[in-house]
Amino acid sequence: MQQTPPTDENPEASQVPAPTFKEIPRILLSAGSSSSGKTTITIGLLAALTEAGYNVQPFKVGLDYIDPSYYSEITGRRARNMDGFLMNGESVRDVFIHGCEVDGEADIAVIEGVRGLFEGFDSFTDVGSTAQIAKILKCSVVLIINARSITRSAAALVNGFKDFDKDVHIAGVILNNIGGPRHAKKAKEAIEFYTGIPVIGVIRRNGSMKISMRHLGLVPAIEERRRADNFDERITFIRDTIKEGVDIDRLLEIAHNAQPLEKPANTAFLAKETHGERPVIGIALDEAFNFYYHDNLELLQLAGADLRYFSPIHDSKLPDVDGLYIGGGYPELFAAELEDNVSMREDILTASRSGLPIYAECGGLMYLTEKLTTGVKDKGTYHMAEMPESTHEMVGALPGHTLMGHKRVVSYNIGSLEIDTVIGKRGNSFRGHEFHHSEVTDIPRDAKFSIKLSRGTGIVDGWDGLTVNNTLGCYAHLVASSYREFAGSFVESVGRE
Repeated sequence: MQQTPPTDENPEASQVPAPTFKEIPRILLSAGSSSSGKTTITIGLLAALTEAGYNVQPFKVGLDYIDPSYYSEITGRRARNMDGFLMNGESVRDVFIHGCEVDGEADIAVIEGVRGLFEGFDSFTDVGSTAQIAKILKCSVVLIINARSITRSAAALVNGFKDFDKDVHIAGVILNNIGGPRHAKKAKEAIEFYTGIPVIGVIRRNGSMKISMRHLGLVPAIEERRRADNFDERITFIRDTIKEGVDIDRLLEIAHNAQPLEKPANTAFLAKETHGERPVIGIALDEAFNFYYHDNLELLQLAGADLRYFSPIHDSKLPDVDGLYIGGGYPELFAAELEDNVSMREDILTASRSGLPIYAECGGLMYLTEKLTTGVKDKGTYHMAEMPESTHEMVGALPGHTLMGHKRVVSYNIGSLEIDTVIGKRGNSFRGHEFHHSEVTDIPRDAKFSIKLSRGTGIVDGWDGLTVNNTLGCYAHLVASSYREFAGSFVESVGRE
């Protein structure tokens, strides 16, 4: 195509339009509030579309590890997270487009929102909200309403969401927790009459639709599949219930109405050219440690590393690796098993003392401290009845005693590296998040911290990143597609002679 030369009258004539990628139909499932049933409905829709032969790419708005574990299990594609506080619009599009293309082109993308549609970082903007992601990705929203005990009032709710932000297009409604045909008829008629938005699904109230919960949310899919004999049957039941209650054809029609997206000019997902032997990073993965963003693992590979998975519960020896990444999870629920695996704890301690680069987040931090005390006095708080009170020996690579407690810390983090570390140089800054029920106590006065937080709690007094030798443990969780120094810095650290 011949370009028109720029002139004083037409200075932008030489600009080439930003490229777009082959449009993937996409739909965003949101809700009026948390506990509206959107995760269960998302699971059912993913299973129904996958059964129908669609190559479905799942996404989750926000920083949840557990819901995406089910989505990956069901679709066979790695679920991806997107967050508008951690990522700018270009990074959100980057994660979305890459996710739709990398494992073979997706036929449709299904995005589950976080909390209510407009909940976000503050009271006056949409930053960090599901609505922000809907606008960035130019896709329509299907609003899930918990209709228990309401009919005509459901129309008022939908109208409120419809009128709150005209740039967010609510194209359909799914009614959840419907008691019977009369309840469904009245609510559906009211919504369609007063709002003009079609009700494309009605889900009957059914206790069998629930998925096992605990203090950080759902039981992760990797653990639930191992411990529940009827895992597949429950997913099949949810799938069949959603197929019966939701007009899948209408949902697909809405998904196909998504507008074109511009490809980002600068993608994080570029493979680094490597020469010689690739360093190997050991990834702790089992029932106790499974909170990983897939982007973090993929970007480590693209930065030049190979990954080797191991289990701190089940494996007797640490594999031959050049570095370790121990993610979050539930070490408090498997503390006895972790303590009993003495050979693994000794291997990790020896590796840390020898200077092996080790990066640990939240649950990994807890495992690397000296001791872990589980349980709380009020056994009913936050589903902690399954956690008896006891103290267990942990690795001891980092000083301190980890205590489980009532206090729940949920926060975005903003931090900076105060010293050079395995995940970046002094002066690097990041946005991350933390979510935990524990605290680290009995830390020596001369303990070294590598991260100073301007937002968030951290380990003590706004400090995070407890550091010994090349071992770094923090409560902050990092998203490598947002903090882009993470993957390259860690691979460079493990690749040094």
